[in-house]
Amino acid sequence: MTGKDAAGGGKGRLFTVGLVTAWYSSNIGVLLLNKYLLSNYGFKYPIFLTMCHMSACSLFSYAAIAWLRIVPMQLPRSRLQLAKIAALSLIFCASVVSGNISLRYLPVSFNQAVGATTPFFTAVFAYLMTVKRESFLTYLALVPVVTGVIIASGGEPSFNLFGFIMCVGATAARALKTVLQGILMSSDGEKINSMNLLMYMAPIAVLLLVPATIFMEDNVIAITIQLAKKDINIIWYLLFNSSLAYFVNLTNFLVTKHTSALTLQVLGNAKGAVAVVISILIFRNPVSITGMLGYTLTVIGVLLYSEAKKRTKQ
Repeated sequence: MTGKDAAGGGKGRLFTVGLVTAWYSSNIGVLLLNKYLLSNYGFKYPIFLTMCHMSACSLFSYAAIAWLRIVPMQLPRSRLQLAKIAALSLIFCASVVSGNISLRYLPVSFNQAVGATTPFFTAVFAYLMTVKRESFLTYLALVPVVTGVIIASGGEPSFNLFGFIMCVGATAARALKTVLQGILMSSDGEKINSMNLLMYMAPIAVLLLVPATIFMEDNVIAITIQLAKKDINIIWYLLFNSSLAYFVNLTNFLVTKHTSALTLQVLGNAKGAVAVVISILIFRNPVSITGMLGYTLTVIGVLLYSEAKKRTKQ
């Protein structure tokens, strides 16, 4: 290996480490900032907050593709494909809104424990919608995933039933979107990369969220303006939080592109544990031994599920 090759390899590794760090920072950052705004700061408007996220995703996605040309622009090939994207956007919206609502009532640690059950819902929806059967070992690995959440729920000092229902709904909607995306965008003519998909989904989400915000969070714009007069930081929090929401999607795409989907899955499993530790240190929410044992069991189940899926594909 020449010195030039070694230098190139070093730069490549440094770039990958930088990407992974940016991915971790944006993922955990948006989660913690959502929690801070909706719970600790007292900004009790999760639908409006989600609308801010989607507005930023619309703007940044277009700029990244049309101007910066991060990926080639892919135009919808038919009205049917656009209708499919709209359906995915509706589910995407429901997932993000439900997740943000749950953060008002649940600590991040428990939110992440419930969120870790995504593979369970993915397997259920895949079976119901495509009659796709997984191997026995794959289904067996889902037992500790679900059992862990049941144990964590019983041992959670800050358990809230409504928040729990919203969190389960967000997790199920996220899994449903993954399965539906695989079904609706499966043909070669309809395959679209995640950045282009976000560029089309985000504006549709904004259109869906505007009436929802008006009817369900009455006078939120005026309230936000009044809050800004007392504390201008709320504007900076919303702008930074919304920008982070886009960078979660951007770094998600870039990490997958420069590493692999499997690497992202492994990083995702570790991210939940890191987010839990950081959130406990920041928010000082009470944690029981039972709750932590339940969450640990769920994480072990997710790791076993990932390994079982990998072996099935080999």
